[in-house]
Amino acid sequence: MKVASINPWTLEEIERFKTHTEEQTNTIIESVDARFRTWKRSAFTERSALMHRVAEVLEAKKRSYAEHISLEMGKPLAEAVAEVEKCAWVCRYYADHAEGFLRSKVIATDASKSYVSYEPLGVIYAIMPWNFPFWQVFRFAAPTLMAGNTAILKHAPNVTRCALDIEDIFAEAGAPANAFRTLILDNEHASKVIEHPLIRAVSLTGSERAGVAVASTAGAVLKPSLLELGGNNAVIVLEDADLNAAVETGFKARFLNSGQSCIAGKRFMVADSIYDAYIEKFKEKVEQLKFADPLSGNATIGPLARVDLAEGIERQVNESIKQGAELVCGGKRDGAKYHPTILKNVTPGMAAFDEETFGPVAPFTRIKDLSEAIELSNMSSFGLGVTICTGNAESIMDRIAEFDEGAVFINELVKSDPRLPFGGIKKSGYGRELSADGIHEFVNAKTVYVK
Repeated sequence: MKVASINPWTLEEIERFKTHTEEQTNTIIESVDARFRTWKRSAFTERSALMHRVAEVLEAKKRSYAEHISLEMGKPLAEAVAEVEKCAWVCRYYADHAEGFLRSKVIATDASKSYVSYEPLGVIYAIMPWNFPFWQVFRFAAPTLMAGNTAILKHAPNVTRCALDIEDIFAEAGAPANAFRTLILDNEHASKVIEHPLIRAVSLTGSERAGVAVASTAGAVLKPSLLELGGNNAVIVLEDADLNAAVETGFKARFLNSGQSCIAGKRFMVADSIYDAYIEKFKEKVEQLKFADPLSGNATIGPLARVDLAEGIERQVNESIKQGAELVCGGKRDGAKYHPTILKNVTPGMAAFDEETFGPVAPFTRIKDLSEAIELSNMSSFGLGVTICTGNAESIMDRIAEFDEGAVFINELVKSDPRLPFGGIKKSGYGRELSADGIHEFVNAKTVYVK
């Protein structure tokens, strides 16, 4: 069986890849488990040196890797280069900090000595999406390998060349054979890997539907899972906000990666007194976005990664208009390209409010004040993050606990940073990536008590 990657700009096939057979899959898993037996005993200095070399490979070949990202999922080249650079950052971050994060913790008890040690689990299986085909993988791989685990990647089929690139990066950096491997599988066979007795845990970044499937399978075989799923983040603009700065923040929050991000701003809630002015300034910026071949360097927005994804956005916009939303601009589709769109007078019950819009659509809702914004923001099955734009951050600090979110960003778009834990609640998933929290997800916190 084969999977294909399709250029979303031209809709032409780029490459076909043979999927691994069941026998090949089992052989790879066994090989990665065998490597774990030695890698878990490696010194932090060895792991750190490897991760620094990985960062060097990423930076040395960032243009080549970025081109593969742009070809397979349509990201403008400049954004793809920035993605690769961010991967080098997370590698260096864990290379420098993992040993401290995993240092044994001494706890005073009635024992002569008592402490908690943090030990690797084994083979960790990652199921990753296409929207950030390098970053999603490296933010998993860097802490996983630094903790002494080994890793297997099953990537989205439409970014298989990127998946193979990542395996090659670790090999070129001198990683021990089978410390990191890529499996080429269709989605139907991906979940079966979780059941393999040598797989110790699974990390998924993906859709709510995928999260339910993975959590169910992992739960049935009593294996830990980490789920980073969707989001329907609110961008709240209060009347005391700096209008121009708030427009810039909201614009970036919505249109980065052509809106294909779980943490993108997806519901704009703007104070009534500045509602019209905000939309007008926002529209000016939206109308400057330019489609072009993502590899040309001239694109400021790219196509969606697949035609069916653009069709899904088209449905959400059309349904919302029928439900009473007003189209300000955009609303057109051409293959996988969906033109940047603004909807106003969006209210709960409309598709653009209730559903996650994974593309370049900005739905606007009027609000009276912060209390109404909190109520509307929490009116979602997701809970990943929220952005609040205000001229007086201190005045709202005591309201932050009222948001049902994994993150609250004030006067900045929600973003991932290796130094901060990343993840959500409700249907946005569970567990945390990045920071010390992320590396502790897949280790055994072992209690040691000596009398």
